[in-house]
Amino acid sequence: MNDKIRILIVDDHPVVRYGLKMLLEAEDDMKVVGTLECGQDVLTLLEHDEVDLMLLDLRMPRFSGLDTLQALSVKPGAPKAIILTSYECDEEIYAAVKYGAKGYVQKEAPSEVILEAIRKVYQGFDYFPLTIANRLSGTNKSFGLSAREIQILELIAKGLTNKEASTILGISQFTIRNHLSRITHKMDVSDRTEAIFRAIETGIIKVH
Repeated sequence: MNDKIRILIVDDHPVVRYGLKMLLEAEDDMKVVGTLECGQDVLTLLEHDEVDLMLLDLRMPRFSGLDTLQALSVKPGAPKAIILTSYECDEEIYAAVKYGAKGYVQKEAPSEVILEAIRKVYQGFDYFPLTIANRLSGTNKSFGLSAREIQILELIAKGLTNKEASTILGISQFTIRNHLSRITHKMDVSDRTEAIFRAIETGIIKVH
């Protein structure tokens, strides 16, 4: 039985990879399976190595952390992933969680925070700082829709056309159409009708 957490480090900065490897290999319950600089190499490594958890940089050239998470989201038995980044962009974090990320740690975080995140996620918990967790909670409930997008969805749900909604809001039909396109993308639905049903079902909008 494996008694160590098998960890893969994926980051395009050699100094980060080296520093994390030294940190993790000093722990009795952790084992670094490999260090990679490109997300695409993760798919190749997983064909012959077993990994429990990844520390995954989001912003990498050619094949980003999001690309990696998306590719792994359809593969059974994929390792758990902790986002490793120096940035705090809501859209990127939300997208990473959508594709299965279980934690978020800044590269500048103290070593004890990184180690705690690894152990918690390995045990089956999510690990997000409170400020991030609160934002994610609100984002998940509303699919990341902006106030304007919710307003447009409410008008369309009442049976208004794009032209009628544009007149009420004082914006162009082209802008309405763009908003609707972003709405269906964020809600991961095929069309506006499905978006309306999903929004009503989850309480994002109310139609009387």
